Amino acid sequence: MVRMSRSEVLATDEVVVAHVFARTVRRCFLFGTDAASGKNFDHRKRWIEAHLQHFAAAFGIDLLGYAVLSNHFHLILRTRPDVVATWGDTEVARRWLRLCPHRKNADGSPKEPTEAELNTIRRCPLKLADTRQRLSSISWWMRLLCQRVAMRANREDEENGRFFQDRYKAVRLLDEASLLACAAYVDLNPIRAAVADTLEGSDHTSLQRRIEGRTETEAISVPKQTTAEAASKGKDAVAHRTRDRVVPLRVRGDKFLAPLSIDEHAGSTGPCPSASSDRCSDKGFLAISLVDYLQLLDWTARQVAEGKRGITPASTPAVLRRLGLEATPWTELVRDFGRLFTNVAGHPRIVDATRSHRTGRRFHLRRRVRELLPAMQ
Repeated sequence: MVRMSRSEVLATDEVVVAHVFARTVRRCFLFGTDAASGKNFDHRKRWIEAHLQHFAAAFGIDLLGYAVLSNHFHLILRTRPDVVATWGDTEVARRWLRLCPHRKNADGSPKEPTEAELNTIRRCPLKLADTRQRLSSISWWMRLLCQRVAMRANREDEENGRFFQDRYKAVRLLDEASLLACAAYVDLNPIRAAVADTLEGSDHTSLQRRIEGRTETEAISVPKQTTAEAASKGKDAVAHRTRDRVVPLRVRGDKFLAPLSIDEHAGSTGPCPSASSDRCSDKGFLAISLVDYLQLLDWTARQVAEGKRGITPASTPAVLRRLGLEATPWTELVRDFGRLFTNVAGHPRIVDATRSHRTGRRFHLRRRVRELLPAMQ
């Protein structure tokens, strides 16, 4: 079946959650140990993570999750045109010039734009409108990311030509169940690929960042003589006041990621622009705590482990019961997510009611998905 164009699947004027991934040419291990040359390229995984942090701070896009492996990487992105709409013209121009600067410092970081450089965008209505759209575009995020990684790797190898196998692939996530399954699929990729044995040992993943961030927060103990309260749990940075001076504590390593948990009943509504400069918004994306999510991942990893396929314990995680998902279909969804879904992912009832944006075409679902997710009662 021919894949639909992205403009049919990913609308540019509404909030969209998508799983995107890209592979290196011929699936060579150009982010790990290359068997042909014997060279190790693990340092390129850090390139990608550095770009992700930079992009999360500049784009109007929430980075929900990621995993970088030896020959491909996965991202879960949520576009936020609603947040971009709250930015003034100067902010739009400044953010774009952080991504595509006219001038750079000696270390390659973008220089602060001048008034003249800002005016090249904010005084041209057409360019300003186009820049606003680009800042919440998954296509532009992936274009800049893949281009910069490819160019740097080619320079390092003294090569030219393609670095990535093809254009990136994107699957739109339509409901909570598909988002949860995709998040688990991405976060468990290192374990599934047998390059990690534990959740906390899954290097170059958002999962490891969240675990480290939670550990950093819990490791901070404020002395009893502190006169001001510590920052509440879940904040990106924590500090306390002793007498008249502020003593800064550790900054969380997951500060550029969107918060995992969202309270559907008491949570904030609307755009929720981030209070920090490290990410687009402070809105979560799963109605589950980090502790419960880690327990779900640990449980799932044990089910898809070699020799345990099809073995389901009597007690299944509460979140699966809430979503109406059986344990055995859940493990198959997580294990085969990348093969089961092509353009969109979600419950058959929701997918069947969704149409493409430009031509109104229906989306195709594999028969196996309909067997795993039968019609809700």
